Amino acid sequence: MTILIIGCKGQVGTELCIQMEKLKTGFISVDLPEIDITDPFSVEKYMGLPQVQLVINAAAYTAVDKAESDPENAFAVNAKGPGLIAQFCKNKNIPFIHISTDYVFDGTKNSPYLENDTVSPAGVYGKSKAEGDALIQRILEKHVIIRTSWLCSAHGANFVKTMLRMGREKETIKVVNDQKGCPTFASDLAEAIITITDRYFENKDLPWGIYHYCGKGETTWFAFAEQIFTLAGRNHTFKLKSLLPIPTSEYPTPTRRPMNSVLNCTKIMENFGIQPKPWKESLEKTLTDLYLQNRQSTHPANHPPQLFR
Repeated sequence: MTILIIGCKGQVGTELCIQMEKLKTGFISVDLPEIDITDPFSVEKYMGLPQVQLVINAAAYTAVDKAESDPENAFAVNAKGPGLIAQFCKNKNIPFIHISTDYVFDGTKNSPYLENDTVSPAGVYGKSKAEGDALIQRILEKHVIIRTSWLCSAHGANFVKTMLRMGREKETIKVVNDQKGCPTFASDLAEAIITITDRYFENKDLPWGIYHYCGKGETTWFAFAEQIFTLAGRNHTFKLKSLLPIPTSEYPTPTRRPMNSVLNCTKIMENFGIQPKPWKESLEKTLTDLYLQNRQSTHPANHPPQLFR
């Protein structure tokens, strides 16, 4: 079997490659500039490879605020691109796994979002992702769309790495405390995706459709930040002296963030036996991975590397 991973340089794509390499799973990984998912000729170059038997799309336009002033590119990458991939998958009669987002909802629901809740995106990013999901559903029966939220990892830009950087640079950090969600770590999401691909190659069939996957346990951005500094501060020193909770009204952004990003994961648990992992445990593992990365890349004489100093 050979899996085509599109977007291999992002958080989830990187983790997919790492884990599939360890499992000795056959895969081809591509990203910009090798592939442009908005260009049908570029997509066909890789989709046309005879050995490709399943496609995972981890590529996306994820600059949430920038999307407000750059809607053309956001819709090209998040809507047109997945639609093109879905069409090529249909032509080859192969399945397509696509990663979506909690931003397809407006965040006003008082309980965790279900897969069949009506989408109501508030900004360009969410609207572009919702349109891409809808295109996949219309074009291709053999699809699995996985919505996730608050994605973090030891790779790329994310909230965990931003907090660590700010903790080294600032004495005071203000973090929103009235938005809630479930931190999701790319390594856990990649593991869930691999469980689904293994199931397909065993049975050549899947319960197709939309699924939710996020870390186990809900929190706020402020409480998430507190946990980051609690765990990272056991062995390292920060410049940070005060971590302050603030309401969303004191942190205006071009895009309105969902106040509630909690996703109900019962469906993926029942259909695939996938159990979301506690986000605090995954955070600790991610902090360890970041520390090990730094040790491998830093070798000052007589000064052991310290990631957070």
